Amino acid sequence: MIVVTTARYCAQCGGAIELRESEGRMREVCAACGAVFYRNPLPVAAAVVVNEDRELLLVKRKYPPEQGRWCLPIGFAELDETIEEAALRELREEAGVEGRVRGLLDVDSYGSEFYGDLLIVTFEIERTGGHEHPGDDAEDAAYFPLDRLPPLAFSSNDKAVAAFREAHEEEWSIQDSFRRLATDQGVRPRVGALLSDTLVDVVESRAGHIAEAWLAEVREHPSTQTLAGLDGRWLQAETEFALSRLGRRLREEAPVGEVNEYYRHWGAELASRGCPLAEALSGLSLLKRAIWVGARGSGLWERPVEAYRILEMFTVVGVFFDRAAYHVARGYDSVEGTQTRA
Repeated sequence: MIVVTTARYCAQCGGAIELRESEGRMREVCAACGAVFYRNPLPVAAAVVVNEDRELLLVKRKYPPEQGRWCLPIGFAELDETIEEAALRELREEAGVEGRVRGLLDVDSYGSEFYGDLLIVTFEIERTGGHEHPGDDAEDAAYFPLDRLPPLAFSSNDKAVAAFREAHEEEWSIQDSFRRLATDQGVRPRVGALLSDTLVDVVESRAGHIAEAWLAEVREHPSTQTLAGLDGRWLQAETEFALSRLGRRLREEAPVGEVNEYYRHWGAELASRGCPLAEALSGLSLLKRAIWVGARGSGLWERPVEAYRILEMFTVVGVFFDRAAYHVARGYDSVEGTQTRA
């Protein structure tokens, strides 16, 4: 870096300023009194404001540098204000928005040909009021979807936006999955993936192990003694088959009629083999538990998204098994002469 003097005389004694090596680099030093004048980067504050539709507020620069390009509301900190206050002021001046600082997003160094070395501090800010409009030094102010942003004027802006997305990625994935779950359960055909789909894939891949664990519990549980007395190889094979296709059924990739018919047939088969309906339903309940245990053992619950994933899966599986129980009972009803016991 080329260093040039910005002052000719010392502010302390009036002596001449010269460039001299000090503390391992060239600095401005008074030749008379030895005072060292440090040149520090200028502090800059920037604001990231994202609305409920996950759109980012940007301003279009009216003046150089980077005139005509989009960037975050950004500007130099002034005397007698904190860096947070500077970010809020720039947001208000450039975009007409009032806000509240939620937290620090990023700190970056930037070498500007226009201003020299800058230290850019970017905050996440929650909009609390105002009306979006360009200020005196901006041509426009507008929101853009985070996945369709225009090229930003400064690399520090790109870095801060990436940090914002990373900070909210898990939160958004939970929100999106919950919305899909809330609208899909018996209200409309399922649209989009759920977070729990990855755990369902794990269940499918461990179908044999889960079916084996379920059968062992059926044999020990007092509510399924008749069921336990049926052909173990048949029970194991049927359960493993159902688990290996669980994801296809939960994601509604299989026709609803096909799934319903499968469980009606299973109910009719159990009835014809002399298994009471109450034991068949108890067996389904134990199978739900075996799925839960199998999924829970697939990983640690160290992050909120992981806890949500497994709880969501249990909700989805619970709704599915309620439907399965209904059609198993229908299968029992279809067998003439079968006596069902509560």
